[in-house]
Amino acid sequence: MEDDNFIRDLKEGKQFAYAKLIDDFQQKVFSTCISFVPNKEDAEDIAQDVFVEIFNSISKFKGDSKLSTWIYKITTNKCLEFIRKKNTKKRFGFLKSIMGNDMPVDKTSYFTDMNHPGILLENKEKSETIFRAINELPEAQKVVFTLCKIDGKSYEEVSEITSKSISSVESLMFRAKKNLQDLLENYYKNEN
Repeated sequence: MEDDNFIRDLKEGKQFAYAKLIDDFQQKVFSTCISFVPNKEDAEDIAQDVFVEIFNSISKFKGDSKLSTWIYKITTNKCLEFIRKKNTKKRFGFLKSIMGNDMPVDKTSYFTDMNHPGILLENKEKSETIFRAINELPEAQKVVFTLCKIDGKSYEEVSEITSKSISSVESLMFRAKKNLQDLLENYYKNEN
């Protein structure tokens, strides 16, 4: 699919090329979105934003990387942008609650709708706990961990998507695993 004719057809705005792009990438983009944002409706909205961005930016695609890598970069960035906006709204809601204008925001309510097809945990509570812990990781660790462990990407693919060296990806993954271990250990100690 990565041929020059297909990319040229996309840049020329040919309808059949866009239809093929959506057919080939719709499920992959959605799966990545729901890996970062474990809420079906939000993930669908982000996936739509990704395709709008692809259509608006395809003329800027230079071919320095594979088209799929470029699409995953856009997807990852849209997911992170959504998470940042969501966290800003939570902070604003919390500040409003301190001032007496609103009820406190439940910071865990965002993770109540777990429908990720790749997560095969025994129950919803464990999934929510893990996603909450992943969300607490520093952004670079969260991206690498999510792309590798939840989305199933290789270190090489993650390296291309994030524009980081493979050794940097490996290091981030190591730190993410260690931090998750500590976060989950603390969570379960506090539960008992």
